Amino acid sequence: MNAGQPPSDSSTPKLDPILLVDDDPRFRDCLASALRQRGIEVESVADSAAAVEQLERGNFVSAVVDLRLPESGGLELIPRLLQIQPQLRIVMLTGYASVATAMKAVRLGAHDYLTKPADTDQILHALAADPSAAGAPSTEERLPQVPSLEWVEWQHMHRVLAECHGNISQAARLLRIDRRSLQRKLAKYAPNR
Repeated sequence: MNAGQPPSDSSTPKLDPILLVDDDPRFRDCLASALRQRGIEVESVADSAAAVEQLERGNFVSAVVDLRLPESGGLELIPRLLQIQPQLRIVMLTGYASVATAMKAVRLGAHDYLTKPADTDQILHALAADPSAAGAPSTEERLPQVPSLEWVEWQHMHRVLAECHGNISQAARLLRIDRRSLQRKLAKYAPNR
């Protein structure tokens, strides 16, 4: 994250006040500090109950919500926030990206979905982007890129082989496949992501 760095883009749109909801105090404080250094008003809270309470008291334009929150998660919080303030622009953040959760977040009303570590510029641009504008990427185009199964398998085999210091027999035992099958798979070029 670029927290603590001066603003790099003078055209960053004004989106405040922003409600920041994340249970990681270090990340929350770092992002809040970076946003304040850009002149953006931020209120930060650690859980869903505090987020609802803050939103009922304040007039927020945007919210940055972590997927994993204690008690009720970020996905459950989206409809509650939008019920209180239907025009709220919400960006969901997560360190555990999956296509399924990204699709669910967008369907629940999130404006966008970013994977951590997202920097301050990425978050502000996601909040400012208009997904309904002409030329804007579709929901599917905005989803995190998921590597192919072949790519993950190829990466895993090479990692295990490296952990076995290049010993193919030991790697094959750990992977529970035949040594020749492992050799054949390792001889292939890396599949496309």
